[in-house]
Amino acid sequence: MSLLVVGLSHRSAPVSVLERASLSIDAQIKLLHDTLAAEPATEATVLATCNRIELYADVDKFHAGVAELSTLLAQHSGVGLEELTPYLYVHYEDRAVHHLFSVACGLDSMVVGEGQILGQIKDALARGQELHTAGRLINDLFQQALRVGKRAHSETGIDRAGQSLVTFGLEQLAAGEPVEAWAADKRALVIGAGSMSSLAATTLARLGVRELVIANRTTERAERLAAALSESGGVRAHAVPMGSVADELTRADVAVSCTGATGLVLTAEAVATALAQHVVPETAPGRDLRAPEGSVVARLAAMAARDGRVAELPGGADDLAPPAGADRSAGPDAPGVPGAPAADRDASRSGEAAGTDRAAGRAGDTDAVRVTDLPAAQAAALAGVAGLDGADVAPGSECPVGLDDSLAQHGAWVDNASRARAASTRTATVRSGNGHARLALLDLAMPRDIDAAVHRLAGVRLVDIESLAEASADAPMAADVDQVRSIVSDEVAAFGAAQRAAHITPTVVALRTMAADVVAGEMARLEGRLTGLDEKQRAEITQTVRRVVDKLLHAPTVRVKQLASEPGGAGYADALRTLFDLDPETVASVSRADLNDADVKNRGRV
Repeated sequence: MSLLVVGLSHRSAPVSVLERASLSIDAQIKLLHDTLAAEPATEATVLATCNRIELYADVDKFHAGVAELSTLLAQHSGVGLEELTPYLYVHYEDRAVHHLFSVACGLDSMVVGEGQILGQIKDALARGQELHTAGRLINDLFQQALRVGKRAHSETGIDRAGQSLVTFGLEQLAAGEPVEAWAADKRALVIGAGSMSSLAATTLARLGVRELVIANRTTERAERLAAALSESGGVRAHAVPMGSVADELTRADVAVSCTGATGLVLTAEAVATALAQHVVPETAPGRDLRAPEGSVVARLAAMAARDGRVAELPGGADDLAPPAGADRSAGPDAPGVPGAPAADRDASRSGEAAGTDRAAGRAGDTDAVRVTDLPAAQAAALAGVAGLDGADVAPGSECPVGLDDSLAQHGAWVDNASRARAASTRTATVRSGNGHARLALLDLAMPRDIDAAVHRLAGVRLVDIESLAEASADAPMAADVDQVRSIVSDEVAAFGAAQRAAHITPTVVALRTMAADVVAGEMARLEGRLTGLDEKQRAEITQTVRRVVDKLLHAPTVRVKQLASEPGGAGYADALRTLFDLDPETVASVSRADLNDADVKNRGRV
């Protein structure tokens, strides 16, 4: 076995380099073909994920193999060799096996213990088998890695130490809030329908999002995923073409993107446009959000509609009527009434008088309700239709539409409307570094799908591979990690022993084949001399000679397999060939037969 691994990952390279070095499926296929065309490699496969790119190969020369594989990685990734080399790592023979087994167990993942890597290892092996670039060593290695990874997850609590990258990313978006509570009742958009995107969609459905929209270049694949999630129950899912992403983003609370695109899927401009065109979810059927007939806002709205300043809104106001017992004692001359004439608004007041008025308001003058004392959204709406900018209104100013309701009554109505609207729209916010975020974005693609500049947009929270790498650096390690490391060490030793023993098998087979030929030749010579032997006698003599040969060869061949399985035991095969003068071509033909049998046997077993 001369297994060589050359690669880079989130542990050795910054995300910016990983992003540029990422390999598309076509690039991986070309890389594998070129690797086998190179002289040092006899078989190979590529393990490419969002945070690692590794080329595995069976080589006959270490130094030549490292040079060739590094050059090919640089050539197909598009990153210059001189720039890429400082971030590359190399593992050889047992160290290479140890590395892959650790990767399969999630010990080398960005989120320690995550199990998604097993599916990615399975895909890498399937690709090598499909392209016929995976021979006996790669097949044995990757299938054993899958078994080791499954053993680690079943025999230890490594699952408690880690989770999928999707779950970890959603937890970062939740910013300390329980992710189930954060995701509940949200409208989610998933861009892509590959393995990572499918995992994201499944995770969001499990967390209880209200609606799930899946966009993909191949609509049929998105429709299959949406149908599967809908059938499983608990979520309303449907598929849309990629061309509908911009429109769907205007209605989404959270979006997850992981595609194989080489360019940006969501630019900062597209996200900003979606925020500006945000569509509030429809309210419950039959609910009328118009102000009650004859109320303050109804009269203001009527005046604004007559002046052409706002359009009449449809709907009713069953739940928005002023609460029973609301204070109606205040008159139209109460300080701070919206709608005061502009001339009065602009009239200057002395600082002392203004201070006295504000102090009176703070002291509990319930009749003095100002626009600035109302919730921000309602205050802005009132100020907009009445022509105010939030400034205090001069005392004694008369309302231009002859309102006779008090602002205390109106304040109670607005407060009630706020609660009703919140209950009907079921919208939620996500905390972010720039205040409350209306849109949460999770980018799991490499290279990135979402423009990093969107983090500067107000109302947006972005989590991508780079921020996940920073967050995972402080993630706690579970006590079960040590147990998994022990499993990996034991499995590496067992795999190495099995491979070294298998290495000598063609030589042992060639030796026994030579012995059988010797027995056949001697029996033919005996039959020429003893022509009077009947069939029974001839069979007995033949069986006796074969038993003698088998007994003579049994102990040496069993012992040589044991010795060959130990570290440094590869030389015993050469010694056996020399001692028995075995034909090298005979040994090679046995090896080729084993490789062909392994290829047929392992094809489709991943």
